[in-house]
Amino acid sequence: MRLDKLTTKFQQALADAQSLAIGHDNQMIEPQHLLLALLQQDDGGTASLLAQAGVNVQSLKASLDQAVDRLPKVEGHGGEVQIGRDLTNLLNLTDKEAQKRGDQFIASEMFLLAVCDDKGETGRLAKQHGLSRKALELAVASVRGGQGVDNQEAEGQRESLKKYCIDLTERARQGKLDPVIGRDDEIR
Repeated sequence: MRLDKLTTKFQQALADAQSLAIGHDNQMIEPQHLLLALLQQDDGGTASLLAQAGVNVQSLKASLDQAVDRLPKVEGHGGEVQIGRDLTNLLNLTDKEAQKRGDQFIASEMFLLAVCDDKGETGRLAKQHGLSRKALELAVASVRGGQGVDNQEAEGQRESLKKYCIDLTERARQGKLDPVIGRDDEIR
């Protein structure tokens, strides 16, 4: 798989997964590392996408943390890590998902779709916390708005309103807005 075909966000997640593997003394970067890195991205859309698909994101993160802690540790390997066989297979499936949709670049949501079909621990954990392919495909379609991924920055440009604006209607629904603002005449 060519890394230059990944979106910037997905490349960052892969680099973060490598750091996670090094930090936990793992010699191989596994799918658990990458999914955890995607969920830990501050400005990434993976957590909100999974939440929209009905996944319990916080408990999934906790389970992935435990799964990473259980991976084999090799001390004194000098920080050299490689992409594991399971992750290589998932990345190939991710590439295939992107090609099916006609995307020029591979976005992180394609990895999530590949995880839906994963028979390994990462797929099992994701399903255990509510991930289903059908719900995820609906969430992906909703977030993409019918558009493909035609540049490396496509992922970072999505859901701009959520990132940079405050939804006053949603705050009012949650009871977090003062109902008295702008009602001076009624109050008097």
